[in-house]
Amino acid sequence: MTRFLPFELVDAVLEETRAVQRRLRRLPSRVGVYFLLALALFPDLGYRRVWDKLVAGLPAGAPAPSAKALRDVRRRVGVPAMRELFQIVAGPLAQPRTPGTRFGRWRTVSFDGCSSIKAPDTASNIGWLRKAKAARGVTGYPMVQLMTLVETGTRGLIGAVLGPVTGEAVRAKHLVGLLGGDMLVLADRAFDDTDLMEKVKAAGAGFLIRLSSTRKPPHLLPLDDGTHLARIGTLTVRIITAELTVTCSDGTAWTGRYRWATTLLDHRRYPARALIHLYHERWEHEVAYLALRHTLLHGRVLRSGDPTGLEQEIWALLTTYQLLRTAMVNAVEQAGGINPDRAGFTVALTTAQNLLINAGNIIDDLDPIGQIGRAVLDGLAPPRRLRVSTRKVKSALSRYNKADPDRPARATTVQAIAIVLIGCPDLTTRGGP
Repeated sequence: MTRFLPFELVDAVLEETRAVQRRLRRLPSRVGVYFLLALALFPDLGYRRVWDKLVAGLPAGAPAPSAKALRDVRRRVGVPAMRELFQIVAGPLAQPRTPGTRFGRWRTVSFDGCSSIKAPDTASNIGWLRKAKAARGVTGYPMVQLMTLVETGTRGLIGAVLGPVTGEAVRAKHLVGLLGGDMLVLADRAFDDTDLMEKVKAAGAGFLIRLSSTRKPPHLLPLDDGTHLARIGTLTVRIITAELTVTCSDGTAWTGRYRWATTLLDHRRYPARALIHLYHERWEHEVAYLALRHTLLHGRVLRSGDPTGLEQEIWALLTTYQLLRTAMVNAVEQAGGINPDRAGFTVALTTAQNLLINAGNIIDDLDPIGQIGRAVLDGLAPPRRLRVSTRKVKSALSRYNKADPDRPARATTVQAIAIVLIGCPDLTTRGGP
């Protein structure tokens, strides 16, 4: 992964954040940065065992620091250096012609939060994060809320903020500045927030956001395709209301009614049915969290017993994730014509772990794809099938959560989706903003 996070970049960030060691040490700060990334690659191992893997491919006589020395180098590196490294590697990964990453001229992105990353149950962490309420009492661990802006086509991270659990729309506003004029934001009902919508529009981006059932925007004008224009705050938006019936190959079927607001007002250029199908792309954000929280982190509790350590650990985790995604997208783009969702995150992760242990491919400027990329191309998944199952909450706050009885328990191929657009209500009906 040093291809995408070279030594020179790490040294420059350490210098800028004043985290460079003040005297010659056996554990310079640069080593501390790569040790933090190695901790993210091996979340189930202690400091000394991760260090052993980090130096396993080096000649005999490599330093054998104590756990305390490794903790000290973490403190010296600090939070700002790891946060800045993440901000440097974060960003859209797809080129304009990368398959599966665009809707017309728009690069599809999404907001979503993750509130199930567990922190150690220490007084310091509880003082910062508190404990979330569950169905019966409170959770066993304090939870870190992670809010990210993701490029859905590649599942790459464009930005992230973290802290105690709060409203998702509140945290998403901190990421609006990362939006570009070519981005179309996809988001679920948690982001049905007037101020957020106005900020997204002011940033030059578009949006397709599912509305909550309580939202009743004033109607302005019916359109020929059954959608209509309405007013939300200072914005004129297009409202799409539809009834969807999903039929699976096992005969399972269910119907639901959905409503979206979008800034794409031209119903001829952007047909409602195309936007309804596009909204499904938002679920790629959930796949990103699956890879981050379960494939990379193994669902484990974080290591750090204090807020400063937690922040540093999470920035290192996000940096490691983004470097792996960068290697994956670089590989499929070099090969040409391959949708990034066929690249396997587990393949990239295990290859990176093996390269670290063997000290392999540290500097390889001659190979444009790299060993991680070649492993990904050798293990491409088949083209994506449209499947559905009842939603499984892998890190539920309560074990009493009930599954959706209408959907199949296991992933089942979707045979058909019937869409019935519901026309504009009577324009004499007025609702609040």
